[in-house]
Formats: sequence, structure tokens, C-alpha cells
Amino acid sequence: MVDIKNIIIKDSTEIFNLVTNGIISPPEALSLFKEIESKKYEIKKNKEEKLEDVLRELDSLVGLTKVKQLVKEIHAFAEIQKRRKKEDLLTDPLVLHMIFKGSPGTGKTTVARLIGKMFKEMEILQKGHLIEVERADLVGEYIGHTAQKTRDQIKKALGGILFIDEAYSLARGGEKDFGKEAIDTLVKAMEDYKDNLIVILAGYKDEMDWFLRTNPGLRSRFPIQIEFPDYTLEELLQIAIIMVEKRQYKFTKEAIEKLEKIFIESKKSIYYDKLGNARLVRNLIEKAIRKQALRLINQKNISKEDLIYIRPEDIVPLEE
Repeated sequence: MVDIKNIIIKDSTEIFNLVTNGIISPPEALSLFKEIESKKYEIKKNKEEKLEDVLRELDSLVGLTKVKQLVKEIHAFAEIQKRRKKEDLLTDPLVLHMIFKGSPGTGKTTVARLIGKMFKEMEILQKGHLIEVERADLVGEYIGHTAQKTRDQIKKALGGILFIDEAYSLARGGEKDFGKEAIDTLVKAMEDYKDNLIVILAGYKDEMDWFLRTNPGLRSRFPIQIEFPDYTLEELLQIAIIMVEKRQYKFTKEAIEKLEKIFIESKKSIYYDKLGNARLVRNLIEKAIRKQALRLINQKNISKEDLIYIRPEDIVPLEE
């Protein structure tokens, strides 16, 4: 007798073969069929739960209302196409390469990571990981070098997302620049690995619009374009509060008021698009935590409340 507990079954065909060859009995085969179905149900349930977690994480992001809506549309479209395919209905091709337009610190990389996780649980991508690169990671110094560097990054990204930040820089050197070679290699890879690679090009809105005009063929290859707006003052404050609470700190009321003034002044700066948004918030908080530590280190008695609260004197503009 064979102990069916020691039999590892991958699919129903193996069970039929075992019954046909007399290795297991029909009742034992039925037991194995039930076990396979149970495992399939558990895997499906786990994937659905993980997908719900990803969508909840997306919803928890501050602002980005239109971005969230578009990501949910992409999720719904991809899911419905999968179900139509199972029913032998005509389906639209899943061309999911994207362009993200917006200033630094507006959540582009965060959303790209969530999309990768989402597509992994939907079985659109094998791994769902994110490889983030920029021009220097793709463009070489001589003929042929660029193609190899670009292929190396593509290889790392297979099964997931290749996220190219400041992608417009690939077209800035003109016809003789090696950036064009990177674009050509990328376009070929998008076709070769269309079922196992998603490319997201990211950068400032105006520059990305210019980039698409310089290479009209790219527009059709990136049918999904998402704009990431700058955060409002209220959203920046909300992000700041969430960031400090995750580190088990809190702002005093006066600290919040000072932070608000700094945000207002920062938005007037001509460099805000480079240093603003969530990046500005993160840098201010990290500096404030260091200032708080410096303020407390020589204090004789330090209470738990002292360790938690960030006060107005701890918050200073980055240039000071």
C-alpha cells in the first residue's frame, strides 16, 4: 500500500496516471482531488486578501484622488479582460506601460510599487518588484555600451516594473546621443517581454510632453498617462503628521503652525518643484528630529513627553 500522504501531486493528470497504473485506489484519488481543490482555494483566497491590502494601502495615501481612481480603473480593466479570456470572449490586449507626470515627491515611485504588487497578485506579473533607474543607469559612453547597460536593467526588471525617472533626459542629446540607443533597446524589450515586463516612464509634466513629441512612436506604446499634482498645503500638513506618528513622535500645536508657515514660504520658492512636496516634508521632519535630540541631550530630566513632542524651536527651514 502507498501512503497517499507522502505523494506530492502537482495536477489532476498525475492523479489519473496513478489510478490507471494501480498505484492508488479510486477513493484515494478522490481524496487527492479534494486536496488539490482545497489548496487552489487557499491560494486564491490569499491572493485576494493581499490584493485588498494593496488597494487599502493605495487608499491610505494622502491626496492623489484622480491617481487612485485611474489605478482602480486599470485594476478593473485587467481583471475583466482575464475573466473574458476564461469565457472565450474577445479581449483587448493588456498594454500596461505607463507615463507618470509630476514633480518629485508627489508619490510616483510609491504608486509604481503598489501597481507592481497589485499586478503580482493578479498574476499579470510574476514578481511585481520595482527596478528604479535613471539616464546614468542606461546610457553608456560608446557605441554598443548603452544597449548592454539597458539590457542589464531590463533583465533585472523582468517579472516586474522598470521605472525610469526623468525619462525625458534620454532624448535631450539629439540624434547622435546614446540616449536614443537606450530608447530603441527599451522599445524592443517591451515587445520581446510584453507578457512579463511593464515599463513606467516618469518625470516633470512639461518635459514628458516634450519627450513624447520628440518620439511620436512612444505615445502609442504608453497608452496609460497619469498626472501627479503637487500636494496642497493641507495635504502637506497631513503627510507631516502621518510621518511623525509612524516614528512615535507628535507635533505641538505651535510646531504645526510653524510648519505651516515654512510650507507657505517654500511654495513661493523657484526651486519648490525640485525640493517640494513629500520630499520637503521628509527632510524637514528628519532635521526636526535631530534638532529635538540636540535640545534634549543636555537636559537633566527627560520625560516620555519630552521624547515624543516636537516643538516649534525644533522646526527650521532646510537652508538654516
